[in-house]
Amino acid sequence: MKIHNTLTGKLEEFVTIVPKKVSMYVCGPTVYDDSHIGHGRTYISYDMISRYLRYKGYDVTYVRNITDIDDKIITKANQEKTTINEITKRYAASFHNDLKTLGLNPPDIEPTATGTVKEMIEMIETLIQRKHAYASGGDVYFDVKSFEGYGKLSKKNIEDLQVGARVMPGEQKKDPLDFALWKAAKEGEPAWDSPWGKGRPGWHIECSAMSKKHLGETIDIHTGGRDLIFPHHENEIAQSECVSGKTFAKYWLHNGFVNLSKEKCSSLWAIRFFEGSI
Repeated sequence: MKIHNTLTGKLEEFVTIVPKKVSMYVCGPTVYDDSHIGHGRTYISYDMISRYLRYKGYDVTYVRNITDIDDKIITKANQEKTTINEITKRYAASFHNDLKTLGLNPPDIEPTATGTVKEMIEMIETLIQRKHAYASGGDVYFDVKSFEGYGKLSKKNIEDLQVGARVMPGEQKKDPLDFALWKAAKEGEPAWDSPWGKGRPGWHIECSAMSKKHLGETIDIHTGGRDLIFPHHENEIAQSECVSGKTFAKYWLHNGFVNLSKEKCSSLWAIRFFEGSI
């Protein structure tokens, strides 16, 4: 059986780490709104792949996370004058109902970001100890230039990325390319205790921590939408491989977008579609 690997850009023979066993991690939704057609495309694709692998006799462990702490969730809760827990509970239920309606199987494991904060902190501590990350003003940033292989998935060059890179207001980075592993607490936001003070994790570290916790340091397949290749998956590779010293994922799969008239499907597109305006 062959598989197209985004990492190499080639069609490769599929050889699992453990014979006849597949560890598969799929980036799940950030639950701050209802899902749209593009989400359906993603999760149908990987449901089909997991089913096919099982049909071929593989023992598949399929992990798909829920991001339940994020800037968008906080913004939504503030807009609706409600709690973050209420927002995430509502939209996670909506997401699950949508996938059930589509006839998709649930993942074998569905961890949440808030349930994995301890493991994220441990990974960040290791990155700091190994000089791949640094604390600054209550935040912690990953030092992109400390990882030699940065850009190997997206085929982006660090020198090219530096052109136009900026430090946003409030950030205390050493380099504009560095990304947040931990964010210092702000008034009115949820926060956890950490060695760097109260705060919350950055987005990228959560998938590395959840994948490692449930599937190990090296997995067979990591997947997601094409829009996650950079920076999310690129950053996952960097921080995971700097912690373990091992390859993070053997095979990377990315689905494309659902487009109509060259426009990417989104919540707005779906509304117009069902209202009959397109």
